[in-house]
Amino acid sequence: MKINIVMVEPEIPQNTGNIARTCAAIGAKLHLVKPLGFDISDKYLKRAGLDYWDKLEIEEHDSLEKFLEKYKPEEHNMYYATTKGQHCYSDVDYSKMDEVFLLFGKETKGLPEDLLQKYITNTIRIPMREHLRSLNLSNSVAIVVYEVLRQVGFNELEQISNYFE
Repeated sequence: MKINIVMVEPEIPQNTGNIARTCAAIGAKLHLVKPLGFDISDKYLKRAGLDYWDKLEIEEHDSLEKFLEKYKPEEHNMYYATTKGQHCYSDVDYSKMDEVFLLFGKETKGLPEDLLQKYITNTIRIPMREHLRSLNLSNSVAIVVYEVLRQVGFNELEQISNYFE
């Protein structure tokens, strides 16, 4: 399975660096949708994913509209992470998909409301206590993407360490 992590207008370089590191570790493609809240050469971004930048497949998009023109939601398996999602992220059956796009919004506002309304049936959420705003963005990405991987048997990732042999 091909996994695409799509960061729509991320604002905090450390979060994006951590997400880039996760993408490199699992072989997911990272899509960065502008405007970004930082420069791609930001030292905090690089530090968070320091040893992984050369192992990362990354694609930048000038806007959300340009991303959606290139990767049409009607032709791709796209899921939109939001605290208002209709489905729990773990209730989606990702196991029969060849490719999946997981979209996450900016730290302060999430994904645009009009996008969420248009694709409401593909919105996903991570359960949490009431009256709390949200989880950290990089943690949210890791939670959702590892559920996808779990459903596909961890998709050729190393599962057993030979460290103690």
